[in-house]
Amino acid sequence: MLPLVGFLAGLLLYIAGKVVFGCLYTVSPDQRAVVTSFGAAERLAGATPAPSVVEDQTLSHEERERYEYPQVRVIGPGGPYFKLPWQRVHKVSVATQAVDLCWDPTKRQDTIEAVTKDNLTTGVNGQIRYRICENNLYAYLFGVASPLEHVMGYFVSVLRERIANFVDPKGQSLLSEDEISEADPVATGSSAVELSEGVSINDLRKNLPLLNQYMEEQCRSTQGRYGIELDAALITEIDPPAQVDRALSAINSTRNQVAADISTAQADAEQQITMSARAVEIATNNAQAEVAPLQELAGTLATIKNEGGSACLRAYLRNARVPLYKRAGRLVHADRNSRRSEV
Repeated sequence: MLPLVGFLAGLLLYIAGKVVFGCLYTVSPDQRAVVTSFGAAERLAGATPAPSVVEDQTLSHEERERYEYPQVRVIGPGGPYFKLPWQRVHKVSVATQAVDLCWDPTKRQDTIEAVTKDNLTTGVNGQIRYRICENNLYAYLFGVASPLEHVMGYFVSVLRERIANFVDPKGQSLLSEDEISEADPVATGSSAVELSEGVSINDLRKNLPLLNQYMEEQCRSTQGRYGIELDAALITEIDPPAQVDRALSAINSTRNQVAADISTAQADAEQQITMSARAVEIATNNAQAEVAPLQELAGTLATIKNEGGSACLRAYLRNARVPLYKRAGRLVHADRNSRRSEV
């Protein structure tokens, strides 16, 4: 009888120890916890959605009513905490995490396929950084079965739609409407259409920061939908098929060569224009240098005639000829009767 009593006492102590110690739990600094009793979480009376969710303009009025989840009591880091045996603790990490863009629990894939505006199938790779929204844990824990899978599906669908309708904003502003009208008023409409059509992979690659910014803005609603806040979208690769990639490389090489030739031609033209302008300047200076003594001499002769008269001017001219006689080899004298005599 005594051994049976000891066994029962030990069994009761074991069960009591398991119950007591099983009801104690702790929460790490990067975690938050929600306690449920028979599957129901403790709700906060009179609580309202988080301000970031209310101010989110990406959700329509109907969607806000649909995704208006109640606020639950969130247990912060610390412990040990005590729970009743029929209660269950749901711990969630609120640290920033990263996941590949091609992650899908239902299938294995290395890239995400998307179709561009010019019907070209391309592969997209990258990462997204996210964290669990502490103010909307109800949506994350009890809204859907797999919230991260829903977020990834939502992100990929928005990304594919954006790639299918993407237009290079710089390409549209290459020519303004005024410039097109001045060049050819008849071709205004057709030129504007040509600038916005035929989007290539190069346009997407050049505008990756703009594409990432667009995805971040469009996915702000995931905080209200699924309780996951998108921290950053990092689309790093947009790769077309190998044949198309080689063709694009050839096109880019040709464009670079044409750009280099144009730059060389412009440099040569500017050099020729500069040399021509300097030649004209040098010729102008030489002509001015030759004209300046003549103008000075004319001014001197006019001054002599005005101050001394014609006789003084003839005397000046006679004295000025004296040095020339020494250098002359033949002199021709003409008298008033137009008779010439040689000396």
